[in-house]
Amino acid sequence: MSLENIKKETKYIFVTGGVASSLGKGIISASLAKLLQARGYSVTIQKLDPYINIDPGTLNPYEHGECYVTDDGAETDLDLGHYERFLNISTSQANNVTTGRIYQRVIERERKGEFLGRTVQVVPHITDEIKRRIRILGNEGRYDIVITEIGGTVGDIESLPYIEAVRQLKYDIGQNNSLFIHLTLVPYMKASGELKTKPTQHSVKALLENGVQPDILVLRSEFELTDEVKHKVALFCNIDREAVIESIDVPTIYEVPLRMLAQGLDVVAMQKLHLPIREINLDKWKLFLDRVKNPETSVNIGLVGKYTELPDAYKSITESFIHAGASNKARVNLKFIDSTKITPENLVELEGLNGILVAPGFGDRGIEGKITAIKYARENNIPFLGICLGMQCSVIEYSRNVLGLKDATSSEFDSPSKNCVIDLMNEQKEITNMGGTMRLGAYDCKLTKGSKIYEAYGKEEISERHRHRYEFNSEYRDILEKNGMIAVGINPNSELVEVVEVPSHRWFVGVQYHPEYKSTAVNPHPLFVAFVKAAIEHDKDNK
Repeated sequence: MSLENIKKETKYIFVTGGVASSLGKGIISASLAKLLQARGYSVTIQKLDPYINIDPGTLNPYEHGECYVTDDGAETDLDLGHYERFLNISTSQANNVTTGRIYQRVIERERKGEFLGRTVQVVPHITDEIKRRIRILGNEGRYDIVITEIGGTVGDIESLPYIEAVRQLKYDIGQNNSLFIHLTLVPYMKASGELKTKPTQHSVKALLENGVQPDILVLRSEFELTDEVKHKVALFCNIDREAVIESIDVPTIYEVPLRMLAQGLDVVAMQKLHLPIREINLDKWKLFLDRVKNPETSVNIGLVGKYTELPDAYKSITESFIHAGASNKARVNLKFIDSTKITPENLVELEGLNGILVAPGFGDRGIEGKITAIKYARENNIPFLGICLGMQCSVIEYSRNVLGLKDATSSEFDSPSKNCVIDLMNEQKEITNMGGTMRLGAYDCKLTKGSKIYEAYGKEEISERHRHRYEFNSEYRDILEKNGMIAVGINPNSELVEVVEVPSHRWFVGVQYHPEYKSTAVNPHPLFVAFVKAAIEHDKDNK
């Protein structure tokens, strides 16, 4: 596609941040995208991450929170989860770019001699590769608008090539085809009782020093901004008054699009991009939000994992419960339970729950606690959902306590000489690299009619996203099924077991895949919806 076509077909919005991290660039990007989508525009969002890792796949959750996986197997930043949950569309490899990937490609080209002996430099070679990556989505011809969120904060040394790249891109694609939004902090000084705009002024100055003048400022604050504050920011930062938008804390992130709509963020963006201002339809979003804020009942569900002090490690799961709760007109009171502290003698945190979810993860830390929690759910007839490692732990627990295989385990964290009911696939056994070598992305699964999982989906053939290396060991399938744990979901190509159930239990399901990756605000995942429904019924039966 020619540059002229790109100018006509695709508009680009760049979102940067300053003053502090974690101000909510991802939520603002997703909210603006939602508003533009609701006005009939085709929108996607991408994240540029300045760290040198190739992707977040090998990062500890303490470093980067949840690793989100797309249909095409990309291990990405958790912000892509926000993008999908807000827009109800799938993202891909092209939606997340890291400095590691940028440098990897440039160095590979240099090794092949593609630069014809020239000196390879940050400018123009790294910046050209960044621009190429940004324009991949626009070149597809599917999107009217591409929103690009630049990770980090302005002034960080690792973000400089990205700022320089988008500065150049503005002139490459034409002034009317790009827009810069800068998100900053307006802190409240308790001692003087004032909101301070100086950090914002300095942040904009830093951006200007890099050649970028923001078109819109979004000011994050704990308190509503006065007209005086907004006027002052507009005056000293060279911004139109209507382009100064406040972003204050709200009870739920799903309220942010409506807050942005009330201040005209989308209208200002369309005006500056010379786009027609179309009618907006947010009926489904407002219905979802109303159900979130006004539930008819509540239910208590425990999330058992080893990163419970770090909610971002389970971000997609917690959001899926919000979606499923709204679908059931219920509030899910999610209790985070540290699996490292659960023992057969310490079950107090599991008491009074209407459902138990055992979370995914890697490694042996907290495994025995997860197995103990699963046994408690199974023996007390409490609705149970195991995801990935949670499903594997359910197979281990059942093998130990029902089959009598006391040494049942997974080869991930124990000797292969034991009964490894969970084991590596043959093709995985020779792999030494950690990054990008798991079963990643969407795989098909065929469900057994009459099962709980089939009842949840209402269809026989499904496709779900995976992120794991170890599998259900099919050598144990017959003995498990003869003793009451049934394989009710099978990959039609590899014959790998994807779903197990215990039919004698009121609701006991373990899935090898990650259903949480496909749940969105207006399209909650059917498995979570069914699980929450089972928990509500359990609550009613025990009152």
